[in-house]
Amino acid sequence: MRPVRLCMLAALLGFAAVPAGAQGSGAATAMTQVGSDAGLQAWLVDFRSRAMAADIDAQVFDAAMNGVRYDTEVIRRDRNQSEFTKTVWEYLKTATSDLRIENGKKALSRHRADLEQIEKTYAVDKEVVVAIWGLESAYGTFRGSDSVITSLASLAYDGRRSAFFEAELLEALRILQDGDTQPDQMKGSWAGAMGHTQFMPSSFQLYAVDFTGDAKRDIWGDDPRDALASTAAYLKHFGWTQGQPWGVEVQVPDGFDYLQADREVLKSPEDWAALGVMGLDGTAVADHGPASILLPGGAEGAAFMIFSNFGVIERYNTADAYVIGIGHLSDRIAGGGPIEQGWPLQDRALTFDERTELQTRLTALGFDTVKIDAKIGPLTINAVRRFQVANGFLPDGYPSLRLLDRIRAAG
Repeated sequence: MRPVRLCMLAALLGFAAVPAGAQGSGAATAMTQVGSDAGLQAWLVDFRSRAMAADIDAQVFDAAMNGVRYDTEVIRRDRNQSEFTKTVWEYLKTATSDLRIENGKKALSRHRADLEQIEKTYAVDKEVVVAIWGLESAYGTFRGSDSVITSLASLAYDGRRSAFFEAELLEALRILQDGDTQPDQMKGSWAGAMGHTQFMPSSFQLYAVDFTGDAKRDIWGDDPRDALASTAAYLKHFGWTQGQPWGVEVQVPDGFDYLQADREVLKSPEDWAALGVMGLDGTAVADHGPASILLPGGAEGAAFMIFSNFGVIERYNTADAYVIGIGHLSDRIAGGGPIEQGWPLQDRALTFDERTELQTRLTALGFDTVKIDAKIGPLTINAVRRFQVANGFLPDGYPSLRLLDRIRAAG
């Protein structure tokens, strides 16, 4: 029987079969009830042999999996996360709230000596490390209470991204095998991110450090020093430049060529100034290296001149709102002021379905977004710009509901 027909038959009977091509990714070899603890237990039997082949000790595996059950809440959150959307200004209200800024300044003061040593060791500004700590776990107060092993096992068994989560589960088992922590202490978010600054197991293995000198890389306990140093080590690995801002709020002149507001267009601050792009004080931005112009709220929102450190923060999370949140929070912790320009407050974020429709319609009109994945990245923004240019609209690349209505009318 062909694999696709087997899957169809299994679905009709309420069972899950091995999907086509999934045998190598760790799908259970036997039919088991869909989305059930019994199904997870059957999957774990199969996974155990793969873990042994990956040099995981049997005793470590059995101790880690003792009591693991299928977590339906983890699966629900994984499947529904794509619907969660905010505009950048809504996100910043929470990410850089007065309380988070105040708590960040207190955290910096409380741990100043250690943070200054971390800054000296890794050449990463202490304020950005504190900002990541603040956004990821509210300065250690919300590190996550879910069992990382349970979450990753449930997600690997579920099948939506089984290869990814199985690989993370193996790394989590290696962490336990190395003795950095114990299964009951390995807590984190529903998706398996762990500790004060929410490292996935694979990132932990590559970048976590033992800053305290106790022969353990402990990012889970009450002492945040290993986690903060690990975050600095991570940023250093991806090219952090100490003293360089992530970005600077700027003003663009009337008649600005919005096609220049592109991540691929890099100019020195002096060259941007020659085009009329100035700091808010009306002078040229200090020369921190090549920079591009970012308009996260389109022509009606705040404008930023962003430097290479913006891309380093992106390695933590690729969303522009997140990067701006980290960058701006670090600025506020260091004593900087709020974003001064306004936002198009009349707009709301596009839903998952609307983002998919935007990409589908643009591609059908000849402005290929390359992927139909509801993710508004550079490829989609460039397609939006091409549509705007072709139809005589301001080419700011901003994917608003108003723009989607124009695309609907054109189609």
